[in-house]
Amino acid sequence: MIKEASIKLDRVIFGHFQNHSHKILAKEIIGSCETLLDLGCGASSPIQEFAAALQYTVGVDYFKPSLKKSEGKKIHDEYRLMNVLEIDTEFEENSFDCVLAYDLIEHLSKEDGLKLISMMERVARKKVIVYTPNGFLPQRAYDGNQYQIHLSGWEIEEMKAMSFRVIGINGWKTLRGERAQIRWRPTFFWRRISFLTQIITTKYPRYAFQILCIKEMLDDRHSMDTAKTSHVAIA
Repeated sequence: MIKEASIKLDRVIFGHFQNHSHKILAKEIIGSCETLLDLGCGASSPIQEFAAALQYTVGVDYFKPSLKKSEGKKIHDEYRLMNVLEIDTEFEENSFDCVLAYDLIEHLSKEDGLKLISMMERVARKKVIVYTPNGFLPQRAYDGNQYQIHLSGWEIEEMKAMSFRVIGINGWKTLRGERAQIRWRPTFFWRRISFLTQIITTKYPRYAFQILCIKEMLDDRHSMDTAKTSHVAIA
């Protein structure tokens, strides 16, 4: 009886904070985007929680076992087994409302990560969204997938310099380590402290464990068009 009451109370207090990143991601996409290209979709992409609200999604991954698992769950409308660095030849310019790289660019070298972002900007019509650890986070391969190794780290200021808006995710950075696991004991207690710190780190991403970076392509293209017009006028 006491145990059931404790579980219920825990859900009431902390339920709102669970899957925090998925909820923010859904808020950024639903309503403004109808089509989505999910790069490095893996076996359990977070869009599975709101894919029904989108008209058409494509999942891309280079690790066949993960792609097959995702296909089995029918998360996306279509799947492509391919290297994400080839999307510029596979998909046309402005062919998706949103292009998403969720837990992906940290698995690429810095040079390849920058190339990928450039490709994403070409393919996206409205938004480019990147989700990654806040700075470099060491990670080894697991589940037989060598592509899970982290090769690069991404800082808030460099994302802002590329015109991304940055939101802090997964609470206070110090509390989590490899694969976002809670570092301190007891895990049950510190996980809930992590949940609560999201209230602060969402608005102050420098303290967050991970960052969700959003670039509005329509605004970006409008700025470029304005700059071109101004240049012509001056000339």
